[in-house]
Amino acid sequence: MSLILCRQEPVKHPYYIDVLGIHIHSSQELCYVIYNHPMLVMDDFVDELLIGFIRRELDMDYLAGRMEKLMETGSRTEDVLILFMSECDYYSEKEIQKFKATVSALRSLHPAQYDKERADYMFGQRQFGKAAGRYEKVLEYPRDRHVDDGFLAKVYNNLGASYAMMFQFHRALQAYDKAYALGKSPDVLKRIYFLTIFAPELDVKERYQALFTQELAARWRQEADTASLDAGQAEEVRALRALFKKDPVKRMSGAAEMVRRWKQEYRMMV
Repeated sequence: MSLILCRQEPVKHPYYIDVLGIHIHSSQELCYVIYNHPMLVMDDFVDELLIGFIRRELDMDYLAGRMEKLMETGSRTEDVLILFMSECDYYSEKEIQKFKATVSALRSLHPAQYDKERADYMFGQRQFGKAAGRYEKVLEYPRDRHVDDGFLAKVYNNLGASYAMMFQFHRALQAYDKAYALGKSPDVLKRIYFLTIFAPELDVKERYQALFTQELAARWRQEADTASLDAGQAEEVRALRALFKKDPVKRMSGAAEMVRRWKQEYRMMV
């Protein structure tokens, strides 16, 4: 993620945002995160650590106090953060109004839809473990005109994708099975087929075997082969190949750093 930085502030202890994997060094950077990640900041974002960072590291004691008072009166998180953005003058009034409209539209969603949006956001940030937990909670909502078969099918589909990305293929299959039962989506059927390739040990129901026609299987295998070829040309893979063209010292140093980064990314998934 890139940040637009106008000025550096004397921050000795940056504020770390684990979902994004970045350290915040200035009020402008914090404003940028708030504005561009509304789903991240609308709940459980403003806490004592953030207020302390604003008070001590950004040297905004008066503003931190005003934010605390808003929180004490039960104001929504976005209202507290809008106060912060307004005082920092990083975004124009027109842009702040646009942010208000965005969060207002999100707040107007049905609770289940809102929580699905939060889970989708975590999935988009590769926080697959957190996303799966939130999808599971969405499934606890009682059925109504919003929480219908179509909606639940999407939630189960995304839950399956979350588990698949964490290599929990049995759980992924269970979620995809429920998604297909609710929606009969061809895309879900294709994902179930892909699971049988990635994890041949899976016990796939006989009814799916009948649906995996030779024509569909051939088409899907071609997609899988194309995806594998594309992955072989991915930036990280090209970078790894380039490492082995360097001298041994630089090669070992670069490889170690790449492995460290991959490990960190995997830990963030769960």
